[in-house]
Amino acid sequence: MKNTPPDNLNASKAPEPVGLYPHARRVGNLLFLSGVGPRERGVKQIPGVTLDEEGNITSYDIEAQCHSVFKNVRYILEEAGSKWENLVDVTVFLTNMKADFQTYNRLYAEYFKDCQPCRTTVEVNALPTPIAIELKCIATI
Repeated sequence: MKNTPPDNLNASKAPEPVGLYPHARRVGNLLFLSGVGPRERGVKQIPGVTLDEEGNITSYDIEAQCHSVFKNVRYILEEAGSKWENLVDVTVFLTNMKADFQTYNRLYAEYFKDCQPCRTTVEVNALPTPIAIELKCIATI
């Protein structure tokens, strides 16, 4: 087996990373996605998020954020040569499990009804940008 170096990949449709990291890294036939949130490429407004003048969240729509996150994951997978059905593991970070889990879980079931990767869902105090959900994924290529 040839030992090839990992490839860093950045998707042209996915939101710009907020730090020095790629959207994904391919190692052999595995694709590791960096954390993916609902932001959109080239746009300051975050889907489903209303901010005050200081940048604090005043309200958010978890359903809109879920749809946007899943769309961004799909963009990255497809540009990297993978696909939604190749997801094998998904870690979900929610900032408000009590308020958002039921809606997120319903939408997750719709998106993943034909593809059921392993899943872990955890609540975190905050994410690097003013968002309520982020996904960390592993897929095959």
